[in-house]
Amino acid sequence: MKDGGGFIAALDQSGGSTPKALENYGVTGDAYDNDEAMFDVVHEMRARIMTCDCFDTERVLGGILFEDTMDREVNCKPT
Repeated sequence: MKDGGGFIAALDQSGGSTPKALENYGVTGDAYDNDEAMFDVVHEMRARIMTCDCFDTERVLGGILFEDTMDREVNCKPT
């Protein structure tokens, strides 16, 4: 951690901060109807980030994930 050249990816927005995080990502509130749907949308966002080619060990030293993300799958693999 001390000598790493990357960053810690904080992908742990909770219910209170998720709408703003989605809005900053370009997803407006009309894209979901309730909290469950909102968390589905934010999980899709996190999965796209985590599977992006630039999200690699050269740039990312670690990640902080929301518990809901840990209970799901990314690319058909348990997070």
